[in-house]
Amino acid sequence: MCGICGVVGLRHATPIVLEGLRRLEYRGYDSAGIATLVDGRVERRRAAGKLDNLASLLEREPLAGKTGIGHTRWATHGAPTTCNAHPHGTARVAIVHNGIIENFETLRRELEAAGQVFETETDSETIALLVDYHLQQGLPPKDAALKALKRLEGAYAIAMIFADHEGLMIGACNNAPLAVGFGDDELFLGSDSLALAPLTRRIAYMENGDCVVMTPKGAEFMTFDGAPLERPVQITALTAGAIGKDGYRHYMEKELHEHPLVIGQTLQRMIDPATRKVVLPDLPFDLATVPRAVITACGSAFYAGMVGRYWLEEIARLPVDIDVASEMRYRNPPLTAGSLGLLISQSGETADTLAALRSLREKAIHILSVLNVEHSTMARESDVLLGTVAGPEISVASTKAFTAQLTVLACLTIATARARGTLDPLGEEALVAALMDLPSRTAEVFHQGPAIRQMASIVAEARDVLYLAGAACSP
Repeated sequence: MCGICGVVGLRHATPIVLEGLRRLEYRGYDSAGIATLVDGRVERRRAAGKLDNLASLLEREPLAGKTGIGHTRWATHGAPTTCNAHPHGTARVAIVHNGIIENFETLRRELEAAGQVFETETDSETIALLVDYHLQQGLPPKDAALKALKRLEGAYAIAMIFADHEGLMIGACNNAPLAVGFGDDELFLGSDSLALAPLTRRIAYMENGDCVVMTPKGAEFMTFDGAPLERPVQITALTAGAIGKDGYRHYMEKELHEHPLVIGQTLQRMIDPATRKVVLPDLPFDLATVPRAVITACGSAFYAGMVGRYWLEEIARLPVDIDVASEMRYRNPPLTAGSLGLLISQSGETADTLAALRSLREKAIHILSVLNVEHSTMARESDVLLGTVAGPEISVASTKAFTAQLTVLACLTIATARARGTLDPLGEEALVAALMDLPSRTAEVFHQGPAIRQMASIVAEARDVLYLAGAACSP
């Protein structure tokens, strides 16, 4: 779960990039580094271990420059050492990379045969030396980058800076998230909107196969063939205040205490208070005639899906299969066209879940996703999005995002049961009333005892309410 943060502008880059990396610490990492342009030269500082190690190094060896990229690395190829830490590069270029380059061994052999010298065990260094090779052939940075990108296979998000090109940064992505933030005479690049939240709310989300050329004056989006693209600038609701601890000791404590608000906000989106009925967005399919559903997700989202399966089968009488997303496309289950694919992800960028989505799409399955990030790749590729409105979840252990997913699945169950005739108006009224009572009941739990000890009872109570009401109201 590597992280990228970059900036081109008029201010010193290192403090901005370092703080951006701190906001990405929740993703997990084992080393970190920053590269900037200093008087036209590429300068790097890297350290194994925590960001504090990098910060201490920067105090001893300051890094100037107004164009910079930074990275937190989770080791895949090569040990978590300073040598293997990003950014990688040469005297001509520095890069940071999330993801895996699947054909790096082939590229490495070609580059070594051409005289390029590798210093690390990583697949990422292949990108830097491939771009560097094209720079040595006389290509300008944009052309060298595009020529290199067309050789890469795999999932990646990349940021590059170039010696003697102050104020220039190039980014690219394929099956990995990357976003461009727009400030006043400065631009930002991040693998996560959390990294950009305190810097700007104006963000353009890149799509698979996108390249961006950034300067302090603007961003030029294009394909890897250089064809121009338009990527709309959106105003994100995420702010710096949303990612602070608000006086709590740690993020988990804060996010546990956000449960009443999160459940309430999610219910407000899905229940009409005037009619006390669940209201879904317009669906391009009919829940009454969907023959079967398949739920797929990873981690805690998969656990939420398991609970959702019980609800959909018990109350809506809809047959449901469930698979861990990393296994679903390999199992290749027999699915009937017109079935419902229900995908669950906090980020909307979970690689295995996104791959499962695309596999289901190829089988003519309707795609409904339960997501917390409405501008994510999964959101763009789904037929229908049901948002969890949980806000950023920085704690590694999922808390409010999991509960918000259950809230959405409960509402979806009610709507599905109504459409399929397994729940009458009185039954729906009883279930909705129980759900609308959850925020206040959750708040009571937090006031009555330690939050962590009580969380299981919240989920169990919601489950039992649905089971009991569903059993009483089924025809």
